[in-house]
Amino acid sequence: MNAVELFPTLRNLTRADKLKVIQFLVSELSRDEKPSLEQGATYPIWSPLNSHAAAHQLAQQLESDE
Repeated sequence: MNAVELFPTLRNLTRADKLKVIQFLVSELSRDEKPSLEQGATYPIWSPLNSHAAAHQLAQQLESDE
């Protein structure tokens, strides 16, 4: 059975059952995914902390909103 054949049946489901189907499909898709982050590894994350350009841009935005 393909997806097109399932659509009429899915349309007739209750809201709760449709949510269960979504939850099932997301769970199935997540099984196929490789983890993108490795346990114990460190990853760089950008932060506006100590970013003078970000502070300047925010200050300009606040001035233009007034």
